[in-house]
Amino acid sequence: MTTKKKPRVYVTRKLPDAVETRMRELFDAELNIDDRPRTKAELIEAVRSVDVLVPTVTDRIDAELIGEAGPQMKLIASFSNGTDHIDVEAAARRGITVTNTPNVLTEDTADMTMALILAVPRRLAEGARVLTDNPGEWAGWSPTWMLGRRIHGKRIGIVGMGRIGTAVARRAKAFGLSIHYHNRKRVNPATEDELEATYWDSLDQMLARVDIVSVNCPSTPATYHLISARRLALLQPTSYIVNTARGDVIDEAALIKILREGKIAGAGLDVFENEPAVNPKLVKLANEGKVVLLPHMSSATLEGRIDMGDKVIINIRTFIDGHRPPNRVLPFR
Repeated sequence: MTTKKKPRVYVTRKLPDAVETRMRELFDAELNIDDRPRTKAELIEAVRSVDVLVPTVTDRIDAELIGEAGPQMKLIASFSNGTDHIDVEAAARRGITVTNTPNVLTEDTADMTMALILAVPRRLAEGARVLTDNPGEWAGWSPTWMLGRRIHGKRIGIVGMGRIGTAVARRAKAFGLSIHYHNRKRVNPATEDELEATYWDSLDQMLARVDIVSVNCPSTPATYHLISARRLALLQPTSYIVNTARGDVIDEAALIKILREGKIAGAGLDVFENEPAVNPKLVKLANEGKVVLLPHMSSATLEGRIDMGDKVIINIRTFIDGHRPPNRVLPFR
């Protein structure tokens, strides 16, 4: 009796122990125990010999890298919701299937979005630093000290009303915010009624009329710098913008400029245009209390990461068994 050969699987980053253990049980898996980002040369060497590549959002899987893949590599099972780090069209041309891990990070990302929506107007980061940067110097409560802005009763404009945007809207409504949104198409009437949401087919018109903007759309060629310098100029001086989607959806240089000029009230950012590099001007603005910066951690829960790993494993097993994986990503048409 012959034993079926396990597929060779190359995992580019450290994953939760439970996920890695299951991968070793099911596959001939090469893990990244020290979590050191792999170089392009290392990735090229890997794709020449493995059956399955498991990258993350920190790996650039471009056409050049895909072109180096050996004939045996037929699956890129990404440990990610987004696939903007993968040239899906180049993979399709080589007959390589791409999968992702959708629908497991919705609630975690929406939680963090809501946290930033609260943190920026209520000056939470500034308040925390008062007690840690200069311990013992706090003089106590004062009627006019550390005044922020109330969010109850304000209007939130959600850019991208998919699963995450809708989850943000539900949380925002519970906090007494009025829901406005822009999307490629309207959400179904039942959801719109539940959220008492106002749809704007014009992004420009919505931006000019809301108090808080939440960016929740995916990164695609169509959304690159969707929030451009011209659109940022439409915001009210008292408005805030929060981004937990992708850094390149906002023109970061233009955002820095209007923040420095005081043309909007503040921003909360969990993503950046040139990650992992963070523009020093943004850091300076954070030190001045004009922005709250987080290191791309909106989806960072243990439960979420394990759910992602489970989806990667299901996609690989389904593909190896000769079936279409449930989370196949099709190239843009």
